[in-house]
Parts: sequence; structure tokens; C-alpha cells
Amino acid sequence: MSLPNEDQIVEIGAQPLELDQLALLAHAPRPLALAQTARNRIRRCHEFLQTQLARTDRAFYGINTGFGALCKVRISDTELETLQYNLVVSHACGTGEEVPAHIVRLMLVLKACNLAQGYSGVREAVVDRLIDMYCEDVLPVVYEQGSLGASGDLAPLAHLSLPLLGLGEVYWKGRRMPAAEALAALGWQPLTLAPKEGLALLNGTQFSQAYAVWCVTEARRLAEAALMTAALACDAFDGLATPFDARLHDIRPHAGQVRAAARLRYWLEDSPLQRQPKVHVQDPYAFRCMPQVAGASLDAIEYVAGVVRTEVNAVTDNPSLFPDSEAILSGGNFHAQPLALALDFLAIALAELGSISERRTFQLLSGQRGLPPFLTPEPGLNSGLMIPQYTAASIASQNKQLCTPASVDSIVSSNGQEDHVSMAANAATKALRVLDNTWQLIGIEWLTACQALHLRRPARTSPRLEAVVARFREKVPPLENDRLLQPDLIAARDFLREEA
Repeated sequence: MSLPNEDQIVEIGAQPLELDQLALLAHAPRPLALAQTARNRIRRCHEFLQTQLARTDRAFYGINTGFGALCKVRISDTELETLQYNLVVSHACGTGEEVPAHIVRLMLVLKACNLAQGYSGVREAVVDRLIDMYCEDVLPVVYEQGSLGASGDLAPLAHLSLPLLGLGEVYWKGRRMPAAEALAALGWQPLTLAPKEGLALLNGTQFSQAYAVWCVTEARRLAEAALMTAALACDAFDGLATPFDARLHDIRPHAGQVRAAARLRYWLEDSPLQRQPKVHVQDPYAFRCMPQVAGASLDAIEYVAGVVRTEVNAVTDNPSLFPDSEAILSGGNFHAQPLALALDFLAIALAELGSISERRTFQLLSGQRGLPPFLTPEPGLNSGLMIPQYTAASIASQNKQLCTPASVDSIVSSNGQEDHVSMAANAATKALRVLDNTWQLIGIEWLTACQALHLRRPARTSPRLEAVVARFREKVPPLENDRLLQPDLIAARDFLREEA
């Protein structure tokens, strides 16, 4: 799957998905189509299922039986379509906040890609409709709460699937409306689900996957912004660059630590502030240990990226159909424990980037190394940047609270049939909250470091950093006297998101 340009059609099911490519698909609809090789796999698997249902009296879970604790109830052949319809409508019990549009786009793509692998027994029409909805930006209204991260992300995926049946609500062309209205305007007939299709739509980890894809790809960008910001803060604090010397990291060669130190050296290259004589021999840990702390987070992010890449290219349906060996196997690939653990780890890694950022903000405001308290020319009359640090402290503490792992929790459901669950969906929504919080923490540090640099003028930092600071100053001027700062905090956060 490749995206060389915005107009080229991306073929679903042709090759493995890459995370950066998926992140691009989340931002806005791009042309998608189902690859012919995927069509062949889907068709063959669907025909195999029909053959099995016609030739045997065997019970197949969720195909001709009830679901969950009702799996022992056999369903007559005349009621198999009703069974699949009932599954979707009965499981659409989501609540809480609505899932953001970019995450819903990813859910549509990931569900289509999962079914396109040809182990689910669905018809091509089901996958085509998911792809059509993505391409037309018909986005189902999905809610955050309702998945235990096992048996599939049931409630969120049920809401994602309702519009295929002409049910539920969607956003289309900037308006929320009944799905039936959007389908009629597009000339689409609601689908009638064949055996196994409702179960295939609801089974799977695509809700948690979508959050994971977004969070880990954004985490990579955030980490680069955090290192750039840390480099500026170090120079504005009159900090030392010796802790970033490659020789130190060559003797403790964790990949992330080595990379973080290299990026800090890159940003500080040719800085006149670094060439100034220093009266201090060491900096506080928030500056001195940046490669070690940020590097550990970089390593964690890449570990999570590996887990997520495996998951989005895996089959998480149940049961899975194997036409080559004429087998229908019921298992537990819907259990999202790999994602639950990884998303908890990602949240911790991001929270640590934010935590050390808040400490650098604190140090810059503390009236040390020739800088005035709270970085205002007239402290007392003006509070300067005193209260943005309060905001940063509040956010950093909220991140710590959000990092209580979801993956160590479980709760029994479905009358004891589903007796251990992953809570990956809760880990996913928490990780997104930590991600957004950390962008704001880095933004507050950036605003603070730019103000500290302003107060050191005519001294200058590196040419690379000066260029970025100049672009920022087109949006946010230096603080000379107290003013409303909330817009500046948001502007700094959004600026870094655009720069990363």
C-alpha cells in the first residue's frame, strides 16, 4: 500500500499497511479501491462458507448459533440473515463522547483491510460499501464507550456498521443526519447481511487499532517537536551541550538515547550561546538527562509501532475460515491484549516527555542564570509566565493519573463466557488524551523558551532554531507586559504540530 500522490488510487488488500500511510488516510478521504487479488480471496472464502453451510449439520459459532453465552443455541437456516441483523442492532450500545472523524475514517479503512484478507466469509459487497463510505466521507456516529477489548470492539464497531444497513446516524457533507438519508442521496441500497457478515463486522480490534495508529504516528512527530523544544530551552537556560556528546552515548548505546542526543546536537549546532563561557559545570536533570529520558520514550514508541503494524495487518475476526484446509476455527484473535499493553506503554512514554518538559518550564521561570523571575521585565507588577506553569503542572499531573494502566483490569461479561478482557479500548482513548495533553505541555515549554531567549537578546541560538523562532514570532509576539495568555498557549501548541 503506497501513497505516492493524492490522486493515485490506493488498493486495499494488495500489500501490508504502513502506519504513516494510514495516518495520511485519516486526515481526509483519498481514492481507495479493493485490489483484485483481495476480491479473489474474499470470493473464495465466501463460497467456501456457503458450501460448508449447505453440506453439513455442524454448528459454527455466530454463523448458525447465538453469540457469547448463547453460543449453544442453534439457529435455523431460515433465520440466519435475521441473526446477523439482530447482532448488529443489539450491540449498538455505545455511549460517551463521539469518536473523532479522523479515527472513524481509520476504522472504516482498517475494517475493510481486515475483511479483505479473505478469512471472514463475507461478500465483496460488504467490503466495497466500507470503502465507498470512506471515499465519500460518510462517517458513522461512533461512541467512545462500549468495548471491553475482547470479543471485538463490539459497541463501537456495531455503530460503525449500522449505516451499512441504513440504520444509525452519519456525518456527511458537514451535517449529521440519519444514515438512511445519506444512502438515499448517494443512491445506495441498504445491505442485507448474509451469514457471518454481522459477526465479521463486529469482531475485531479496529476501534483500538484506529486509536493506536493515530497515537503512535502522532507520537513520532511529537517526540521530534519535544527534542527541538528541549534544545531551545537548554540554550535559553544557558545550559551545557556536553551531556549530548556522542562519546557519552556510545558507551550506553540504547538506540533511542543515541538518536535523541544526535537530534539535540543537530538543533544546537553552531549556537553562539553554546560558545559563551559557562560558570556552572552541571545542569539540572531536566536538561542534563534529556537524551536518556527522551530516548527511552523514543524506544517505547518504536516498540509500540511494531505491535500496531502487526495488528493492523493481522486477522482479528472469529471464527476464521481457511478454505485451503477446509477448516472453520473458533479462537481468540479478537482479544486485544497486545494493543492494550502497547497503548498503556505508549501513554507512559508520552507522559514522561511531558513530565520532563514541565520541569524545564519550571526551571526557566525560576529566576536563575540571569533571567528574571517568571520571564517578565517587571516582576511584581507583571506575573509574566507564572500561571502557564500552573497549567503545565495540572496537565502533567492529569497525565500521570491517566497512565494508570487499563490493561491490568478485567471484568466478567456475557454470563461468564467472556471472563477475561483486555480493556484495550479504554487504553486507546486514554492514550489519545495523554497525546493531546503532551502536545500542550511541549507548547507551553516552547512559549517559555522563546520568551527566555527574547530576554537574552542580542544573544542568539543556533541558525536552525532561530529560523523556527522567527516563524513562531509571526504568530505570537514576545511578552513585554501581562496580557491574555490562553490564546498564546493554544497558538504555541498548534505551531509545533504544524512544524513537526
